[in-house]
Order: sequence, then structure tokens, then C-alpha cells
Amino acid sequence: MNTPPAAGQPALTGQVLFYKQPQPLSLEDHAGLGVKQIDQPFGFMREAHAIPVTVTEFGLCASSYPVIFVGDDRTPVAVMGIRQGQNLYVSADGRVIEDYYVPAFARRYPFVFAADDNSDRLVLCVDRQAPMVTNQPEVAFFENGQPSKFTNDAIEFCKEFERQRRATTDFVKMIRDLDLFEQKTVTFQPRTPDGAEAGPPQKIADYWAISEERFNALSNEKFLELKANGAIGAIYAHMVSLLNWQRVIQRAMRMPVSPNPQPANA
Repeated sequence: MNTPPAAGQPALTGQVLFYKQPQPLSLEDHAGLGVKQIDQPFGFMREAHAIPVTVTEFGLCASSYPVIFVGDDRTPVAVMGIRQGQNLYVSADGRVIEDYYVPAFARRYPFVFAADDNSDRLVLCVDRQAPMVTNQPEVAFFENGQPSKFTNDAIEFCKEFERQRRATTDFVKMIRDLDLFEQKTVTFQPRTPDGAEAGPPQKIADYWAISEERFNALSNEKFLELKANGAIGAIYAHMVSLLNWQRVIQRAMRMPVSPNPQPANA
């Protein structure tokens, strides 16, 4: 998220999925703005095939999506599609399909905390291009020169999200320190209507996962250490969530394919 600072504003850096024009929220620049109800509240998720999740969300995601780890940082994400640019769980009316969990990363939109290069503090930003942000709001960002209850609630939500993000970083470090991560590949076997194989298996994604074999081989001391840190439930939830790969694949097979589909490079 690279935003040129306005006069007197902190310099912000970093990139965040979904956000097109994040701006530090201020009375001076956003006094007349707020949000309104829109026809497609989660339409912005439509092109995100994987969305970051925090460690406290693993259990909530486990009944809906695979939770995998990606990149050098081993960022945990919920897999919501197997092709780049296609989220299989956002309906045509821009809503997440009923009974599927919406990650907090998406629920905080259009707000986000950004790092201030000039200090150690975090700055609340709002995506000025978000479709629900308007100068004719139903709910204002400011009332009587002060942040509205809506804005204060957003601040608290983002604060809690930041706490959970840091807890997730600590969780990933624990797993790395114990050398529990292993690389995995998920593939799909195309078949004809009568069940016969139709060509070679197709790779869907390479990703990182917690090795069940290495986890089970931990000493009692290391296992109890993970238990004391509250990590055991998240580990089991992650392992169970991987059973959802078949659900995502089957869902993708029922969806139209773009002319040049790209696999989801996790």
C-alpha cells in the first residue's frame, strides 16, 4: 500500500489486498464522508482466490476452506478458489455464500491499519475508492467534529485484528522453530462423465502445511510447550481444514472456466 503523504500526514508503506486508494482517516480530509449500504457488499472479494487469516480463525475456517501457509513468511490463508482471480464463494450478487465464514481480513474493509514510517505507531486508513465510501453517507465517519461510534468500533476491530495478526506471527515462528512445516502439492485428476481418467493430473498449488508425521513425533516436552501456548487447537484445525481441498476442487469444476485459466500459485 503505497500512498503519497498529504501535507502533515505520515508516510505510509506496504501493500494490502483489496485496497486501491488508502488514506489516513482524518477530520480535515474526510469530514463529510461515511459509508452506505451497497448492492454487492463483498464484491471486492470476487477476484481473491486466497485471503489471509489469523490463527484464531483456523477453527472457524476449517469447515469451509483449506487453510494453508504460503510464501517465505508462511502466511496462513483460506483458499477460496483454485484459479487466479476467481473466488468460488462470492455469489453473483456480491455476497459470500450463506454459511461460509468471512475472514476478518475482509470484514474490516474499507478500514485498515498502516505502518507509519516516521514513527512506530499504526495509522487507521480508509480506502477512498471503496464502493461503500461516499460523500452522501448513511453512517458518517465523524459527528460533531469527533469520530463517530461507527469509526470508533472500526478502530477497535482493527486493533483486535492487529493483535491477532501478531499472535499469528508468533504461532508461525513456533512451528518453524520446531521444523514442522513441509511442502505439499495438491493436484486434480480430470475425468470423463463415466469416471475414466481424462489426461494427466493437473497441479493446482504448491504450499506449506504442518506435517502430521513430524507433529506426532514431537517429544512430550515440546508437545506440552505447544499446548501451553494455545497452539494445539489451531494445528488440528489446520490439518482438518485440508480435507476441504476436494470441496473447493469440485466447486471449481462446476464453474465456468476463463479462456486462459491460471492455477492458484500459493
